[in-house]
Amino acid sequence: MQRANLAAYWKRKYRQKREKEPWYLLTNLGNLAEALTAYKKRAGIEAMFKDCKTGGYNLAGSHASIERLTRLVLLIALAYTWATLKGRAIKSTGQQIYISRLRKVQQILTKNSSFWIGLYGGVWIIGMEFLSQWSQKLMSMAPNKLPFFQRGLRAMSLIQSAF
Repeated sequence: MQRANLAAYWKRKYRQKREKEPWYLLTNLGNLAEALTAYKKRAGIEAMFKDCKTGGYNLAGSHASIERLTRLVLLIALAYTWATLKGRAIKSTGQQIYISRLRKVQQILTKNSSFWIGLYGGVWIIGMEFLSQWSQKLMSMAPNKLPFFQRGLRAMSLIQSAF
C-alpha cells in the first residue's frame, strides 16, 4: 500500500461569495500547493471534454463506428486546438467582449472559454464578410454613432489579425 496525504482547501470569500463546501483531496503528492495545482487542471480538462462531447462538436451524437470515431476524434483534437489557440490570441488583444458576452449559469455570470471565443471569432469574421455591405449602409444611416462603429471595426481588424 502506498502512502497518501489528505489535503483540505476552502477557497476564501471573494466578492461576498464563498464556496459551499471545501475540497478534500486524497493525494500522493507531497504538499498542498502541488495537490491544488493538479486538481485545478481537472476543471480545464472537464471543460474540454464537455466542449468535444456535447458542446461545440457534439461527439456524443455522432454514433460513428470505431474506425470513423477514431478519425473524428483526431479531427476534433486538431479543430479544438486551433479554436483554443485562436481564442487565446483574441483574448490577448482584449477584444473578446465583442465576440462573447458573459453567460448566466445558475444566476452566476461566467466567461466563455478560449475554445468558444475562437469559434465565435471565426463565425463573426465570416458573418462580417457576408454582411459588410449592409453594415456600411447601417453605419451611414446613423452618423452620430460613428465612434461606436469605429470601435467595432477596430475590434474586427484585431480579431481578423488573430486568424
